[in-house]
Amino acid sequence: MTETAVVLSTLIVFNVGLIAIGLWARRRNLDVEDFYLGGRKLGPWVAALSASASSSSAWTLLGVSGAAYAWGLPALWLFPATVGGFFINWAWVAPRVRRLSREEGAITLAEMVAPASLGSLRTTILRVIAAIVVFSFVFYIASQFEAAGKAFEATFGLSKQSSILVGACVVLAYTLLGGFWAVSVTDCLQGLLMVVAAALLPAVSLVAVGGISGLAEGLAAVGGPSIPAGQFSGVAGLLFVLAAFGITIGYPGQPHVVNRYMALRDDRALAQGRTIALAWAVLVYAGMLTVGLCARVLFADLGDAEQALFEAARQLLPAVLAGILLVAILSAVMSTVDSQLLVASSSLSHDWQRSKGAAGLAGSRLSVVAILAAATLLALAWRADIFSRVLFAWVAVGAALGPVLVIRLTGRELTPRGTLAAVLAGFLSTLVFAALPDTPGDFAERVIPFAIALAVALASVRPLRMGAVTPS
Repeated sequence: MTETAVVLSTLIVFNVGLIAIGLWARRRNLDVEDFYLGGRKLGPWVAALSASASSSSAWTLLGVSGAAYAWGLPALWLFPATVGGFFINWAWVAPRVRRLSREEGAITLAEMVAPASLGSLRTTILRVIAAIVVFSFVFYIASQFEAAGKAFEATFGLSKQSSILVGACVVLAYTLLGGFWAVSVTDCLQGLLMVVAAALLPAVSLVAVGGISGLAEGLAAVGGPSIPAGQFSGVAGLLFVLAAFGITIGYPGQPHVVNRYMALRDDRALAQGRTIALAWAVLVYAGMLTVGLCARVLFADLGDAEQALFEAARQLLPAVLAGILLVAILSAVMSTVDSQLLVASSSLSHDWQRSKGAAGLAGSRLSVVAILAAATLLALAWRADIFSRVLFAWVAVGAALGPVLVIRLTGRELTPRGTLAAVLAGFLSTLVFAALPDTPGDFAERVIPFAIALAVALASVRPLRMGAVTPS
């Protein structure tokens, strides 16, 4: 059997499995809370792996390995930045989010950022948040389709347009059928596939370059990064490092990650999930950085740095094994869309419609279709690298929602006007800095918006209320 036949057969089996999961999960969706939070019954393995995969996927597999290929050793700063974000979220954010969401009956992150105590201005704030999330996540989803297009191009030679449409149809099918349960279980499978890729391919790549010493010698021989080396030294180098940690501060404000904490069934599941998620992050991010660095030594002038992972799989593995690994990567990239899609849908059908009552399951599914269509059109019309487009969406949402959420999780509340001002400050400043010329590592875009929003939020804090939110 040829490599192409193996890849196609495996892909068909995997996607049939995804749709079967959607059919299974459909029976568990009795109301909107089931559709968006799985009835708050998520166990540790599904919660940890689905949260990890949905926050990483295409950006990690193709973006991080591509950054390591393009930058060389400076890309290693991405490791503490990303793993640090996992640690903050699971150790500090998760227990407090789980408790607060249950106390207030919140289904979405927006409802925790804008609680009922904000009064008449709450509806406006919820709608502003919904608009921000939908806008940002359309970019986020489009980047995943870009990744799917690159995967299909690398594997089958199909056009980008055909690749995107195939991926969109599969994701739409199981997300519409199964909602949160289908998304979480499929993302759990995606996370396991990413572990396979992160364990197998780095090991083979290191052997190919002659081990750690061979990699070090190879990197020295290849020379500096493909972007000006001055960006990694002096003041510019410091800004580059700080920009990497701008990724870290974005983690608490990501609704597609935080909703897994809201759905955890109990404290034991949370504790076990924390251990699983941190181990996953260490393995996967270290693995993708290793693949990118090895590819930098082994394969010169790829043209597109984000093809490094595919090139390593094709060149270093037997045809059949490479085919299976490629389809595992492809399926992981495709299925990450579901979490962002479901969260954007909840913003449109639940948060925006809050004052009029919940939109119901029919309205929720209709919003899924509308958002997927918008993201698909964007992916077809605008080509951009995955790394930059994901980080734009990540920073925009993280700066808008993260500062207010962090303050709320300390047991404090903001004034209604202060909440609205902080949310807008984080989002609008991200747009401004994204439009300006890049600073080293995009420091201004990744760090300053969060700092501005946090300053506005702190200036709007009400006196400390009784019963601060702490882990139960």
